[in-house]
Amino acid sequence: MRSIQETIELRYTHAVHFTRGVFAAGNLLLRDSLQGGPGPAKVLFVVDRGLAQANPALAGAIAGYCQAHEACLQLVRAPLVVPGGEPVKNSILYTRMVQEAISDFGICRHSYVVAVGGGAVLDMVGYAAATSHRGVRLVRLPSTVLAQNDSGVGVKNGINAFGKKNFLGTFAPPHAVINDLDLLSTLSDRDWRGGTAEAVKVALIKDPAFFEELERNALALSHRNPAAMEQLIYRCAQLHVRHIARHGDPFESGSSRPLDFGHWAAHKLEQLSGFALRHGEAVAIGMALDSAYSCLTGRLPQKDWDRIATLLEKLGFDLYTPELEREELLAGLTEFQEHLGGEMSITLLDGIGKGVQVHEMDHVTVGEAIGELRRWSQNRAVFRRTL
Repeated sequence: MRSIQETIELRYTHAVHFTRGVFAAGNLLLRDSLQGGPGPAKVLFVVDRGLAQANPALAGAIAGYCQAHEACLQLVRAPLVVPGGEPVKNSILYTRMVQEAISDFGICRHSYVVAVGGGAVLDMVGYAAATSHRGVRLVRLPSTVLAQNDSGVGVKNGINAFGKKNFLGTFAPPHAVINDLDLLSTLSDRDWRGGTAEAVKVALIKDPAFFEELERNALALSHRNPAAMEQLIYRCAQLHVRHIARHGDPFESGSSRPLDFGHWAAHKLEQLSGFALRHGEAVAIGMALDSAYSCLTGRLPQKDWDRIATLLEKLGFDLYTPELEREELLAGLTEFQEHLGGEMSITLLDGIGKGVQVHEMDHVTVGEAIGELRRWSQNRAVFRRTL
């Protein structure tokens, strides 16, 4: 018996840029991010329909930018517009649509697909790009808070299948991520708020000083203060990218998923609500549930649980939804484990900024934590009615 064994080492530069007015002709960031070969680079843009409708001039701005830099960029067609939100991930149709455009317009490994939109669109387009020619270059232009500070700066792509979130997908670091803060201006209050949940998440598991900053800025954030949001996005993205780059498991080959604190319940709540709950809203509830569980099991001090619940409420989140009472919720634990395999690994809290991995959760105590969220929400509702 003979064997050949070699170690393959791969290195990636994971670049996340911050700017304003990305499609202004004088802003060279996108042009410079799309260079790398002789002659103009072919570029296919895929745009979130919600963003396109909120910004009717967007397609013209993209065309104008590419024309201004035609020595470097070749726009192969008008932007391909696809639905935003979870529907774009629930059907293979849209993935095939992007793959077909990649094929029809000769997008190769030296060309670029530029995805402009929210996290679901970035996930779907990233999956289409990563599975065409075994990987064409992807540039992400996230247009929501959640995408700019979390999903858009990661290395995962995927779509939903077989009733499971992100069942089909790849790990493929994007060629570049460009966060244009101006793209947030047309967000609804609901989508503005939704992305702040991921900032609370990463602060809770990694950075107590960031959590305190969020507490100080909660009112400003809820009133759409741009400076407060800019700081939140930058720090949240920085913590996410640092974890991916420095913690030894960027492609999740183990069983630990610390950046998914609160997500075992969140993913299931999204499904049980028929995706009426958006991701950030479900994450807020999932974090509240796991924080209450941490408190009930003696890990998290009561005063810390009170601070967490208060911050989430000040940011505008509900901490309870009827889907928490569904028996199917606990299946989220099994699905969360199945996603990576190995032993169950759930992140809980030993304190604010102190995430800890556990390998089992008591179902009775989960039910008690749900009851705690129900009582908290009822008490706050009574308090608000008496004001």
